[in-house]
Formats: sequence, structure tokens, C-alpha cells
Amino acid sequence: MKEIYSEVIQFRGNHYDFGYEQGKQLKDSLTIHNRNRQWKKKRARFVIDIDEAKKAFMTFAPQIWDEFEGLQAGLEMPMEDVLRNFGGYRVEPERSGCSIMTGTDYMVRNYDFHPQTYDGRYTFFQPTDGGYAVVGPSSRITGRMDGMNEEGLVMGYNFTHRKKTHDGFVCYMIGRMILETCANVDEAVALLKEIPHRNAFSYVMIDSSEVTYVVEASPRGVKVRESNVSTNHFEVLTDENRNHLIDSQKRQTVIEDHLDEWSEAKQAFNYFNDSSLDLFSDKYKSWSGTIHTTAYFPKEKVAWFTLGGDKEPVVFDFEKWLNGTDVSIERIYGEVNTTLGFANMDAFVR
Repeated sequence: MKEIYSEVIQFRGNHYDFGYEQGKQLKDSLTIHNRNRQWKKKRARFVIDIDEAKKAFMTFAPQIWDEFEGLQAGLEMPMEDVLRNFGGYRVEPERSGCSIMTGTDYMVRNYDFHPQTYDGRYTFFQPTDGGYAVVGPSSRITGRMDGMNEEGLVMGYNFTHRKKTHDGFVCYMIGRMILETCANVDEAVALLKEIPHRNAFSYVMIDSSEVTYVVEASPRGVKVRESNVSTNHFEVLTDENRNHLIDSQKRQTVIEDHLDEWSEAKQAFNYFNDSSLDLFSDKYKSWSGTIHTTAYFPKEKVAWFTLGGDKEPVVFDFEKWLNGTDVSIERIYGEVNTTLGFANMDAFVR
């Protein structure tokens, strides 16, 4: 078993300063070293158009561009490299697993991915220059793979495929935009219908109204349905699905079969996080090992987070944090059954 950790990042202020502070923290870090190594082979065939990227961000989330400028200053790195590493526009996310379910007033999620991509950063950000405050783990520093905002909107996403890509935003940046710019599920659906998508993903949202939407989004279309379960295939845009869906369909069936038993969030959370059961995965080499389990409560504005399996969640009172009380935890620890390196902890060449 490998012990891993996530840093707890707390910041109140404008986007530029948030980017600058993160840049200073990350400069010369293993995260930057590893990201540069990962891009080394791709650099010759992947060119970032700074003007194109800026225009896209200025249309949908201009403050996030300010964060990139702050990152650039803090890292002392060319903007092209900032966008390649952290921009979330026209870059390629890797394949992944992930399972999500919602109850009447909560969401539970397993984030299944490859350790070498994992930031190890759990963030609280309260912007003073526009946008909603957000809590949740980061992806590629500026993105969010799941989280909750100050209005009680909760979001998580699931991978479907990377084929037939178009110019557009990738999942983790879309997740950040949903949480930072949308107050409820209806606004999130409207954004997902308007924004350009790089790849095919399902976005699952719930808010204090207790309505859950699963939005199937690809470069070729967006469809919305009400459901409490999402894994790694589409139910409506089925032409977008991969050929091999057995594992995804199996996890969906497992969740559906247990929905009536999970009247309380803790029951669902424990099942998702139990490494001996069938929703938790140790397939880290196949890009689908469970790294964290999260739960969010939109009415109470409380978040749970666990790294690895078989642990009680760390409980964060987001409402108290919004009112000015910082959390006292600086690191969250867990264990996973792999020898693979994590981007924030281990130097690797890939």
C-alpha cells in the first residue's frame, strides 16, 4: 500500500492573486517537473494558440484568464506553457473511470484515474472579483473534477470517450466553469448547451431543489436527462459510446440495485469507498483506479472527502468557511494499492 496526501489550499481574493500564489507554491515543484516531462514528447505536435484560447475564456469565464496571468507571473513560465499545462482548452484529457450517484439531497462520487495525473490539492476559493466560491479537489491546478459552490450547486463528471475531438474546453475546465459561474442546475445545463466541448463526458449536477440532471455532452451534441446514476457511457447519445461498456454497465447496475438501501448518504459513501466491494477499483495502471471518494450536501453546504479506500471521510463545513472560519486541516492522508507515482509526490519520466 502507498500512502498519499492532498494539500488543503484556502484562498480569498481575486483570481490574479490566486493564480500568483499558486504559481509561487508550485514553482520548482514535482508537479511542474512531472508535467513538463509528460508534455516533452507531445510538444512538437501540439501547438497552443494563445489568442484563440484567450478569446474562448473571455467569452465564458474571463476571470479564469486572470488566474492564468497570475500563474504565469508566479511560475515565471511562458503563457503557452501555462495553457498547455493548466489551460483546459484544446488539450487532451486521458481516459478514466468514475461512478456517481445522488440521493434527494446529496451526491457521492468515486474519482477513478491514473496517479500520475493527480494534483493532490483540495481547494477552497472565494473570489472577490466575480464568480461563486467553490470547494473541491483540483485537476490540472485550475480545473475541478467535482465540487460544490456557495449556492449549493454540486457537480461531478464521467468520461465517455476522446474520439473525434473538436476545438473546445475539456472536462476539468468545464467543471470549474459550471461551479464558478452557475447558481443552479438550470444555469449549468444552459452553459453546457452553449460551451464548446473538446470530448464526450457526462456532467452530473444537483442543487438544493433536489433535482439531478445528467448532461451527456460531446462536440456533436448535448442531451439532458434526469437520473440518479452515471458511470462511463451515454444513455441517449449512444452513438458516442465506446465499444466495450461491460464495466461501466456493471457499475451502473450495482448502484441502481442498491439505491433503495441508501436512504442515508453515509450508507452510499461507505459502499463506494469499500475497497472489497465492486464500485471501488484498484486498476490504477489502466487509468481507472479509485483515488478519492467525495460527497456533497447542497442544503447543508457540507463536503466529505477521502483519499483511497476504507476510511471515514474528512468533513468540511463549507458554510462556516464561507463565513470566514478557515479549516484547520493542512493535509489529508490516505492509502492506495499501487506502486505508481503521484504527480505531487514522486518524480517520474513518462
